[in-house]
Amino acid sequence: MPLIDTLNRPLRDLRISVTDRCNFRCVYCMPKEIFGPDYQFLHRDRILTFEEITRLAKIFVSHGVGKIRLTGGEPLVRKDVTGLVSMLASIPDLDLTMTTNGSLLPKFARPLKEAGLKRVTVSLDSLDNEIFKSMNDVDFPVEKVLEGMEAAAEAGLGPIKVNMVVKRGLNEASILPMARFFREKGYILRFIEYMDVGHTNGWRMDDVVPSAEIVKMIDAEMPLESADPNYPGEVAGRWRYKDGSGEVGTISSVTQAFCRTCNRTRISAEGQLYTCLFAVKGHDFRALLRGGGSDEEISNEIARVWGMRDDRYSEIRSENTIALPKVEMSHIGG
Repeated sequence: MPLIDTLNRPLRDLRISVTDRCNFRCVYCMPKEIFGPDYQFLHRDRILTFEEITRLAKIFVSHGVGKIRLTGGEPLVRKDVTGLVSMLASIPDLDLTMTTNGSLLPKFARPLKEAGLKRVTVSLDSLDNEIFKSMNDVDFPVEKVLEGMEAAAEAGLGPIKVNMVVKRGLNEASILPMARFFREKGYILRFIEYMDVGHTNGWRMDDVVPSAEIVKMIDAEMPLESADPNYPGEVAGRWRYKDGSGEVGTISSVTQAFCRTCNRTRISAEGQLYTCLFAVKGHDFRALLRGGGSDEEISNEIARVWGMRDDRYSEIRSENTIALPKVEMSHIGG
């Protein structure tokens, strides 16, 4: 039987951060003024090994998890990450995916597919190089990310999904060009409301472009109609183009909370279990793994943590909750 939390939500989806490092310094995630040359990332011996990750994954799958997404940081900067993919892909009936900034996909797309990865989601916030470079803050060009998407598509890591974080005053002018371009490409573009994850990104409500505003903007040029979720607990709202030329998605965790159907949990690179993207604290599973804990003991602890879960941050967001000491997005993954 699947695990159920205090709000009757099952555990279905696990996100595993394989590194806290990234080769971008996106202003809404890892701003350079915080994550500069002197920033102390996790030492190698504090990060879970591939064997530890795989062991945890198998126990989570025994509790009903059917989907695992590898995240970071940027997962492709972790050495030999294709080896981890191969280990996880050996778990039966598992939907294994990855979110990446796409910068290293030209090199890794085919090896990832051969190792057993099913799909990739690529983050891209604008097609305008000036805007995109100002957001990734490492002068990385749009063309290289698009090259990575093409490599992923050619390798069979599809359907390709593209995540665009929209921040008012920075890249909302890119909404329509992105919609036009990826409609033509046949990739699924998803617009993500700028979120208050952690405290280093200087989040303000005024910087949020509501999903309803984004949908209205696109619909005025390319008519849309709502579509049903692909599965229970899907976080993205789906919108089909009325002419049948594809779809877009909206992730509205600020203006249209989906806490009541959230069925996902997260493991950070050093083995902390977080039951919410906006979590204040985690639960230490590295200590269990390295302290001689049996599979049964680890399984029981997962059941205990999920069983007392009552997270619904986006539903109760207020000035008081915004000030809570939440874990950073770059540490927990998206």
